[in-house]
Amino acid sequence: MTKDQKTPEEHVKYLKDKFNTNIISADIKKRAAGSKKNETPSIWMKIDKGAFKEIVKYIIEYNYPHLAIISGNDLGNNIELIYHFTVNYGTRLGEINLHISVELPKSKPEIETICDLIPGALITEREKQEFLGVKIKNIPDNRRLFLPDDFPKDVYPWRRDEKGLEKLYKNLHEVKK
Repeated sequence: MTKDQKTPEEHVKYLKDKFNTNIISADIKKRAAGSKKNETPSIWMKIDKGAFKEIVKYIIEYNYPHLAIISGNDLGNNIELIYHFTVNYGTRLGEINLHISVELPKSKPEIETICDLIPGALITEREKQEFLGVKIKNIPDNRRLFLPDDFPKDVYPWRRDEKGLEKLYKNLHEVKK
């Protein structure tokens, strides 16, 4: 890590100083890998949905992150989106994984796009729309990408509720040829 790069602890402090009450939790974990057991730190941060876009903008201003993917989970009453970033991307032994988690209520699973900040987010945002039923507001292209056009519009394969796949496969044995 070079002298002008922040440590994981400095990243957390930097974000907490700016967004104090909007950061619900922050945890730093380190994992050793490879034959030399080099450590890669990971910051796991849960944030308030209302501050999400501002936090991403802020991270971009001080250390443009690499977005790997957005993962998603059905938590019951909420849908959790985890944005997996790497700061100091490409810096040998200086990369830090930054995972930002935000929960959306299933009654209104909406979040603002980050495509205007990170254009490469488009594919992974479209995936969350199709598979979890999350509405990505202001996404530049909301066409289906993964599911066929004739797939039911109100069924989301990664959901574990009434909008999931159960109603499609539940009675397959009853299908007539």
